[in-house]
Amino acid sequence: MPRPSSIAKRSVQAPPADAGRYLALCARDARFDGQFFTGVTSTGIYCRPVCAVRTPRRENCRFFHLAAQAEQAGFRPCLRCRPEVAPGQLAWSTQDATALLLQHALRLIASGAEGAAPVAQLAQRLGVSDRHLRRIFEARLGITPLQYLQTQRLLTAKHLLTDTTLSATQVALASGFGSVRRFNDAFARQYRLNPTQLRRSSARPSLDGAATMLLRLAYRPPLDTAALLGFFATRQIAGMEHVDASDGAAMLRRTVRMGNGDQACSGWIALRFHAERFHPERCELLLETSDTLAPQLGAVMRRVRSMLDLDADPAAINERLHADFPEGDGLRVPGAWDGFETAVRAVLGQQITVAAARTLAGRLVARFGEPITTPWPALSHLFPSAAVLAAAPGEALGQLGIVRQRQGAIAALARAVDSGELRLEPGADVEATMSQLRALPGIGDWTAQYIAMRVLRWPDAFPAGDVALQSALGVRQDPRPARAAEAASAAWKPWRSYAVVRAWARGAAP
Repeated sequence: MPRPSSIAKRSVQAPPADAGRYLALCARDARFDGQFFTGVTSTGIYCRPVCAVRTPRRENCRFFHLAAQAEQAGFRPCLRCRPEVAPGQLAWSTQDATALLLQHALRLIASGAEGAAPVAQLAQRLGVSDRHLRRIFEARLGITPLQYLQTQRLLTAKHLLTDTTLSATQVALASGFGSVRRFNDAFARQYRLNPTQLRRSSARPSLDGAATMLLRLAYRPPLDTAALLGFFATRQIAGMEHVDASDGAAMLRRTVRMGNGDQACSGWIALRFHAERFHPERCELLLETSDTLAPQLGAVMRRVRSMLDLDADPAAINERLHADFPEGDGLRVPGAWDGFETAVRAVLGQQITVAAARTLAGRLVARFGEPITTPWPALSHLFPSAAVLAAAPGEALGQLGIVRQRQGAIAALARAVDSGELRLEPGADVEATMSQLRALPGIGDWTAQYIAMRVLRWPDAFPAGDVALQSALGVRQDPRPARAAEAASAAWKPWRSYAVVRAWARGAAP
């Protein structure tokens, strides 16, 4: 691997993109956080644009789209700004098939879905050969899929070493390494120090002096925290979720289940959106978890980022939507903690109010959910698993007030997910998954589009048949309101999911 100091300085004029990046670096503009990383040839370190260190000279800067590219060029992550905390980069294209394939691959790697044979399994999921996948990575990014994956694992390990008191073994396994030896070797080779040295140099945060599973998660501004919490608050299920926005606190807590088989674990997470001791102006929130989630902590962070849409790029989205929705620049598309859970909740919410759907979901959790102990009495159950609901008799669901059509839809959905036939997760093939959903009894286009928006994290989902959306767009009285809504949405591609959220916020709640 070449050392940064040995890289010859170029005498040619810097391209305009790099000139703009340097200006963003000088301004420490948080809107560009995660959009690029700066490698400093005089130190061999790469940083986020928001790093608080003295701004390096322009001739000493090299710019990279991804942290993996900076590490492949021989740079090590900054211990001060911590690149592992930066929001991800999710650019979207609906025209370039190669770019779209690359985006799906990056999403699957980021979600931790690569499995034991990362490149082969990833290529199989994407429907291409592993050779073709490697060729796309090398042509578009200048790195291989394995190099990108290795960087993601190392940065996750660095995050856990800095913010938690997990042992090296726990960090290695939670980061996706198969063994401690492999983890230590990769860490020493890439960062030229061992994990123990990094931990000694790190100051771990804690709230009230006690928490050891507390992690920082960054995002790009603006972020409408009140709207995001309000969305989850109006849909919170008794016994499973609790939103607290009183007395200046902004907390979201819920019970969670992770993994399968030997890797299965359950516990709780607590998200704090305002913590004065941790400088909220840095555009960060705090994630606290139960100790029981330690084996899956890397995956927990990724799910939280997806659930809160922390990797969104407001600048790119607002460029397309601001003219029509100027009041919604900080709105995000609320995601899902668990795809099956959100799909069941979407089925329960068909053609009834949000409050009524919340009541039915609460009864379902109380009847079929697994009890769990947490520090809060309001959190007492886990959402029922697909296996449990697949075996649930229709009469039992009917006793909860769920009509027969919804009973059949929930049972079919649970069987499809439990068998592995249907995968509801970010990075899944959108069109194929939506077709599978529509083929299930009791699930139409609205539900499929809603699941694509919140579960698959597809930024261009558009439930044109939604009544509240049609009203907000002023096409409800049109002879064909769904077609009129589709026509109005053409200018918002590929960010129509965000347009839907803004339209809902502007009009009546869906």
